[in-house]
Amino acid sequence: MSIALKMIKKNWQLYLILLPSLVYLIIFKYVPMAGVQIAFKNYVVTKGIWGSDWIGFKHFVDFFHLPIFWRVIKNTVLLSLYALLVGFPAPILLALALNELKNGIFKRTVQLVTFAPYFISTVIMVSIIMLFLSPQLGFVHLLADKFGFPAENVMSKPAYFKTVYVLSDVWQFTGYASVIYIAALAGVDPHLYEAAKVDGATRFQRMKHIDWPSLRPTAVILLILNAGQIMNVGFEKVYLMQNAINVGASEVISTYVYKMGLVGANFSFSAAVGLFNAIVNLLLLIVVNYVARKNSETSLW
Repeated sequence: MSIALKMIKKNWQLYLILLPSLVYLIIFKYVPMAGVQIAFKNYVVTKGIWGSDWIGFKHFVDFFHLPIFWRVIKNTVLLSLYALLVGFPAPILLALALNELKNGIFKRTVQLVTFAPYFISTVIMVSIIMLFLSPQLGFVHLLADKFGFPAENVMSKPAYFKTVYVLSDVWQFTGYASVIYIAALAGVDPHLYEAAKVDGATRFQRMKHIDWPSLRPTAVILLILNAGQIMNVGFEKVYLMQNAINVGASEVISTYVYKMGLVGANFSFSAAVGLFNAIVNLLLLIVVNYVARKNSETSLW
C-alpha cells in the first residue's frame, strides 16, 4: 500500500490527467449497471426500479420461447460473421498494398479516397445506398440495364440485405481501419527489406515473412475484440435499411430491443434481451481470447 501511495505521489500529474476519464467511466459505465436489475423485475414506471416487483428470469424464458427468437439470433450471428469474414481482412490487404506503393502522391491520394467515406454519417450513407440501388434512377440499375441484366429492387429482396450491408460497411470503414496496420508497418526496420531483396525474395515473400509477422499481433488483438462484438450489429444502419419486405432477413437483436423497449414500452423485456446479448458477447470474448492465447503469443490477458 505504501509503495502504491509513493508512486501516486511521485507521478501525481499523470494520475490527475487520468482522473477525468476514470470519473467518466464510473459515472456513465459502472453506475448505470444498477439499472440492469429491471431485466429481472416487472418494471413499472410509477414504482421505479427499486419498487417494481421481482420476477426472476421470466423475461428471459419468454424471449427464448418466442417464435421470432431463432430468426433474430440467426440474422444477428450471420450478419456479424459475414461482416467479420469480409470486413476484417480488407484493411489488412489495403495496408499491405499501400505499403508497397512507391509513388507518394498516388499513395496519399488512395489513402484520402479510402479514408473519406468514414466521415459520412450513417443517415447519409444509407441515403446514398438507397439512391444507388433505386429501381428507377439508381446507378446500379442503370449500369445493369446497359449490360442487359434485368432490373431488380435490391432493397426489397431479403436475400440481398446482408451483402448490401456488409459491402457498404467495407467501403465506409476499410480506409479508417487500415490506419492502425499502416502504423504497424511503419515501424518495420527498412534493413529487413533490403536484406530480403539481396537474398532474392519476391514481393509476395517479403509480405509473407516481414510484413505479416509485424501485423499479426495487432490483427489478433483486433480479431479478439471484433469476436467479442459478434452479437452487436450496428443498430442505426440496420434500422434505416430495414423495411416491411426485408424485415425477415434484417431483424437483429438491436432493432428488436428498440422496438420492444422504446416503441412498445416493454422496458423490462428489452433489458433482459439486451443483457442476454451482452453475456453472449462476453463469453465469445473469453473463448476467442483463450484460443488466441493457446495458439499465439498475443492475447488481451
